[in-house]
Amino acid sequence: MDFNKKEIRILSITLTSISIIFIGTGLIMSFQKPKIKTTYSLSIENRKIAESQAKTNEIKIKDLEIEINHPISMDVKDYLDDIENISNDTLKSLKLDTSLVNINQAGTYKYTITYKKKKYVGIIKIKEKELPNMTFTLKDISLKTGEALSSNPRTFIKEEITDDIYNNITLDISNVDTSTQGDYTYYIIYKGITYQGKVEVRTPGPTIISPKDQCPKDAKIDNGKCTCTDTNKIYDDKTKSCLDKPNTEETNQNNNNT
Repeated sequence: MDFNKKEIRILSITLTSISIIFIGTGLIMSFQKPKIKTTYSLSIENRKIAESQAKTNEIKIKDLEIEINHPISMDVKDYLDDIENISNDTLKSLKLDTSLVNINQAGTYKYTITYKKKKYVGIIKIKEKELPNMTFTLKDISLKTGEALSSNPRTFIKEEITDDIYNNITLDISNVDTSTQGDYTYYIIYKGITYQGKVEVRTPGPTIISPKDQCPKDAKIDNGKCTCTDTNKIYDDKTKSCLDKPNTEETNQNNNNT
């Protein structure tokens, strides 16, 4: 197909315009690709930074269990979980409050850690001290009527006991009546185990001289008491001897003269 000069010129211009359009489109696309890529990269990087910061400032606290009468730590780091994920700046901003915890009484208490006006609540359980196992041997107690009965558990237990054990022993002597003669039972309770012992209350009778007791030579045992063989004498318990009886007539005369 033959083209004249005019047609050739028009065709050249058209092709040139098309080329320019394609080149321009290519340039635009080449410029836009880095922009999209950069925006995407920055978005990912910002998200990583945000996640890292959130992880760094995340506060997780522990629930603790402490033995009664044991002092509690005032270092906030001892109450944090995953402390390696918390920044030093965050640590410095934390405020620990254990004012509600009573270490002298068993129970469950709350403590708080405050960070940027937000409070995190944890639990501290104060548990009773673990006591040693021990078996007791109890004494049989003998009392006279009206005599006081001790309320000290050590009085009733043969074994030596520590103060920790002593403070956790319950003594029950409520069944014992020391004003009335009889046999009674008392109880010692330790770690849920009950031991029982006996209390004997007796009313004392008249004093009786046993064969082991000796009267002086001029006295004899009569109804369990020393009696002087000479009827003009009387046995004196203080001096353990027979003394002359006072003269009744002289005593009466002296009293009349007086």
